[in-house]
Amino acid sequence: MKSYKEYAYELIRLAWPIIMGQIGFTFIMAGDVFVAGKYSTDVLSAVSISGAITSIIFMFGVGLIISVSPVLSNRLGAKKSAKKFFYPTILFSQIVAFFSMLLIFATIPLMEHMGFNPKLMPDIKIYTFVFAFSAFGGYLHVGLKEFLQAYEIVFFPNFISIIGIFFNLVFNWVFAFGWGVIPAMGAMGLGIASTLIRTLMGLALLMYCLYYFHFKFEKISSKYYSSLVKVGLPISVAVSLEFITFNSMAILMGRVDSVYAAAQNVLNVISTASFVIPLSISNAIAVKVGFANGAKNLTDVKKYSITGVALSVGFMVFCGIFFASFPSFFAQIFTNDATLIAIVTPIMYAVAGFQCFDGLQVSCGGILKGLKKTFMVSLANFFGYILVGISLGAFLAFKMHLNLLGFWIGIGISSACVGSILVFEIIKTYQKMLNTQEGRI
Repeated sequence: MKSYKEYAYELIRLAWPIIMGQIGFTFIMAGDVFVAGKYSTDVLSAVSISGAITSIIFMFGVGLIISVSPVLSNRLGAKKSAKKFFYPTILFSQIVAFFSMLLIFATIPLMEHMGFNPKLMPDIKIYTFVFAFSAFGGYLHVGLKEFLQAYEIVFFPNFISIIGIFFNLVFNWVFAFGWGVIPAMGAMGLGIASTLIRTLMGLALLMYCLYYFHFKFEKISSKYYSSLVKVGLPISVAVSLEFITFNSMAILMGRVDSVYAAAQNVLNVISTASFVIPLSISNAIAVKVGFANGAKNLTDVKKYSITGVALSVGFMVFCGIFFASFPSFFAQIFTNDATLIAIVTPIMYAVAGFQCFDGLQVSCGGILKGLKKTFMVSLANFFGYILVGISLGAFLAFKMHLNLLGFWIGIGISSACVGSILVFEIIKTYQKMLNTQEGRI
């Protein structure tokens, strides 16, 4: 019987290339924020406000597509073929991209009625319009990465993300500030850079798959698509609810003063930078638990789950201590604006506390994703982030005059609620599976 050390080794071995890819994804976002901040605080605020709105739609689509790996890993665990779903996965990703683009376009005329600073509106609208086209390349990359992840092929897809960091930074700088015959385009240039890098990453992964694998066109399986929607829709809802919580902070506080939207964007990037590790561990948990679940191996389900939670929470506790020890250092990485630094620095202590509970809830979400029990994840996120997080955060921000700090205290408490609900659901689900297995003996 394998020890917990061996389970930890297997999870880390699968997770580390995913970590590299998630770091790439995060640093691509950080590159956008970094260049926008260097261009001007107004452009940073405009991009932050646009991102707060469009990322909810974008991540809803991502949530649908990341159902590919748990659905296929369960098939592989049950000794069933999965290669025939390559082209259907591509088609699914592009259909989702098309509707996501239309939804993002639909937000543009609504933005003028949200109470933002009028001088920011031209930059907000043009960045949003250009960014909408990035859904096609971005979703292609996510879909193929999830397909390969089901086979535990994780190095090259995530290597592409690492390479993307450098090119994204270059593209952002060139299109924002101008270079040679390319004029300075500010916010529009940042949108062009985001679309270009996501398209290139998607095409690179497509060429890799076509070169190394021999896929045949298969009849489109409506059952496969229904499985993706069944598993993915609760994931999409859960992810979107979390993004709504974070981004509503930028939107609501941005109406008070646009500098708060910029501050929230900086804080998001900082917290997301540490979140990539437990998120990657969560992805590895979903694959391993999914395979074990398909094979009806409850021992592996239990031990991968316990080990993954321990790794995730342990890392986030370390990050929380690190953030609390050097709060102003992280703010100064992204901006030289004294007002922005003064807002971000004290909130880093609340971010530090939030980290620990965030590690718990995301690893538990990975377990339930592997078990294809994703409905409770969306329900827990609705209760925790919407009913508790936003309402408590708004009370602390506006009634108690804590401003952005109040929102971060609110989401820290809401994350603890979500984690507690998911732990209870996992224990209940495992006990039910155990009773079912014993009944068959």
